[in-house]
Amino acid sequence: MSTASRPSAPPTAAVVEVRHKGLLTAAIMLATVMQVLDSSILNVALPEIRGSLRASQDQIMWVLTSYVIAAAIMTPVTGWLADRFGIKQLLLVVITGFVGASMACGLATSLDEMVLFRLLQGMFGASLVPLSQTLLLDINSKAQQGRALAIWGMGVYLGPIVGPTLGGWITQNLDWRFDFFINLPVGALALAGVFLFLPRLPKRPRRFDIFGFAMLAVAVGSLQLLLDRGQGLGWFDSTEVWIEAGLAASGLWVFAFHIMRAEHPFLDPAVLKDVNLTTALIFIFAVGATVITVSALLPTMLQEVLGYPVGLAGLALAPRGIGTMVSMLIVGRITNKVDTRLLILFGLAMTVFSLHLMTGYSIEMGEAPVVIAGIAQGFGMGFVSMPLTMLAYATLNPRHRADAAGLFNLVRNVGASMGISIASTVLSWNIAASRTDITSRITDSVPQVASLFRSSGLGHKLLLSILDAEINLQAAMVAYVDDFKLMMLVVAALMLLLLLMRKPDAKRSK
Repeated sequence: MSTASRPSAPPTAAVVEVRHKGLLTAAIMLATVMQVLDSSILNVALPEIRGSLRASQDQIMWVLTSYVIAAAIMTPVTGWLADRFGIKQLLLVVITGFVGASMACGLATSLDEMVLFRLLQGMFGASLVPLSQTLLLDINSKAQQGRALAIWGMGVYLGPIVGPTLGGWITQNLDWRFDFFINLPVGALALAGVFLFLPRLPKRPRRFDIFGFAMLAVAVGSLQLLLDRGQGLGWFDSTEVWIEAGLAASGLWVFAFHIMRAEHPFLDPAVLKDVNLTTALIFIFAVGATVITVSALLPTMLQEVLGYPVGLAGLALAPRGIGTMVSMLIVGRITNKVDTRLLILFGLAMTVFSLHLMTGYSIEMGEAPVVIAGIAQGFGMGFVSMPLTMLAYATLNPRHRADAAGLFNLVRNVGASMGISIASTVLSWNIAASRTDITSRITDSVPQVASLFRSSGLGHKLLLSILDAEINLQAAMVAYVDDFKLMMLVVAALMLLLLLMRKPDAKRSK
């Protein structure tokens, strides 16, 4: 972890003075948690929404896809919007719009209405996380940023973990519509805090690069469509997938070429020249593709393989959030005393350990292995997320923070989408392969099988049906374990990237 060849310090931005910084931070975090929760809270409520809106299995997925695509397209434009209209004005608009769209989703009476309102929700919500990240950096000195980002990290990383738990409880005890209505009181408090305690910050008007934004929107939107619909369409057996892949690749290539030559590009290429930020982008992509993917796979595994009801599946995931919260509190206190790269290394090691524990899952296990691995993984991620965010901005010019925050969150979300798509596809392949392997070993020539058919007392067809169900469960568990092994290897490989990251100058940490 050499600190040689350290770049010159970027200009130091003056700390924005605000009244009641604690209350403003609380308001910012409420807005962040509201948006992050909404991206995961519906996962367990989809069956109820599907029945209520009389939608097919394929159609109901657009409730998730529409939100993800809209958020992905609008996230990169956060920096320009903040410069053009001011952070306070933009926050007031997006919080109001997000809450309004949430209420409309809760009142939707058809699938078309729901998809439209989810698009609006994604468009307004896209800016909330990068704006909160930028604002916390702006209102805190270097010495205070570690603790502030620890608080921010709790909201961002607890959301995907707590979301399924909260969504399951609300859906089971109230109604799926309250998964949206819950945003009203939370958003109202956030809106009041921003209005009362955040001063109007200077604007930095700049031209809007319509062509650059359009190319990036085409690339990101097409990629999200490909990832969300690819598995159901058989990936590259489908003409649609080929078209989406072509649009994503060509849009990204044209965008990259354009920003290198444009006089006023949509994204300043100087942002990508910062070694810490580019390395952090690779890190956060992999974190999204592994840890967030695990959060998406576990509820399905618990319910479909282990037979957990919705409420219990949500409770089984809650310890992950507890682990994250504890580690965030620790990291917030020691971040200025310990090399942040060492904190990330420890966090990655804990995450690898937790995934190793998950490779030992079996159908016969109780809740304890899920809880222990969850605590370990949540604890590890607390040591990764906040120090990684600090290193990402440590050597970056402060005027690029808003652009970098939008890019940082976009890459994390794309990583999560790609990770979930790849993991789901590998899971399907492994289930089929494991089923074939297990079935090939169960024949009448095997003494135990022959004895089972003779002594069970059950009819031949009934026994075959029971045996087939057991084979399916065993094959699914083997496939999930294989997915966890793959993620463990990816996280272990990330440790090598720490060699590229530079420690910030101690003089600028004060």
